[in-house]
Amino acid sequence: MSYLPAPTRYDAMAYRRSGRSGLKLPVVSLGLWHNFGGVDSLENAREMIRRAFDLGITHFDLANNYGPPPGSAEENFGRILAQDLRSYRDELVISTKAGWQMWPGPYGDWGSRKYLVASLDQSLKRMGLDYVDIFYHHRPDPETPLEETMGALDYIVRSGRALYVGISSYNHEQTRKAAKILKELGTPFIIHQPKYNMFDRWIENGLLKVLKQEGIGCIVFSPLAQGMLTNKYLKDIPADSRAAKAHGFLSKEDITPERLKKIRKLNEIARARGQSLAQMAIAWTLRYPTITSALIGASRVEQIEDCVAAINNLEFSEKELKEIEKILAG
Repeated sequence: MSYLPAPTRYDAMAYRRSGRSGLKLPVVSLGLWHNFGGVDSLENAREMIRRAFDLGITHFDLANNYGPPPGSAEENFGRILAQDLRSYRDELVISTKAGWQMWPGPYGDWGSRKYLVASLDQSLKRMGLDYVDIFYHHRPDPETPLEETMGALDYIVRSGRALYVGISSYNHEQTRKAAKILKELGTPFIIHQPKYNMFDRWIENGLLKVLKQEGIGCIVFSPLAQGMLTNKYLKDIPADSRAAKAHGFLSKEDITPERLKKIRKLNEIARARGQSLAQMAIAWTLRYPTITSALIGASRVEQIEDCVAAINNLEFSEKELKEIEKILAG
């Protein structure tokens, strides 16, 4: 039976403008960093993407190396897109990135024009797309001139491979320089994708200010700190968690007794707000108007449903924010 998206998919989701651009993103977006690769269940991935779209998530975020193995998340997304969402392409914002190692040799990593253009061409082929909506440089390159990397992003837009461009994990000084170059080129630089959550707050030290000044949106990844800011770790480390996976990005060493104590206290505040810990953690990242969207990951449909429900309570009282700060500083 062919998939028909829910007719109510836009009724509840909130959308925010990305900086001063014309593009709006759902406040909760779905990232395919984990659980959508070749080692994972394609049918489960398909169910999650379909349910996400039914809930108003229009933005799906990928990268060339997502999997494992690298490239397989894009391949699987391409299959699901062809099977279920091809006729809804104009309702979707699809992004991908390049900047980490993707193939052997000097041309499969970092930020050269050679690598970025070739990588995006491969990504488009894997996903079966003519263009992506947003293409990111995935991380700063200390050796390639910033003018070359930004010039490649400009070329990618002008050649029709992407509608907009962004950067990921650049600090505030690098971001300001990139914005200046792209502005002079006339390239639609609309978004930055940094890591941000209650345990990793580096963007508050200058980056958010630059993004606001430059009119650039912000979509934060790992808002749940790789699952730590959920009910998953309130007791112990489950066998199916990222901390227990060999190819995960969270180790058992990350979950210290001190951190578990903070997580449990934060969970008490969330319960008092009528939210799950995950919902409160997402709402907390969205408390700044500069932040356009929180980019979630998921391993099953129920996690997406739980995260999306964060939009039902995005406001914090001053008392709640002070209590959270006290816990995090403890």
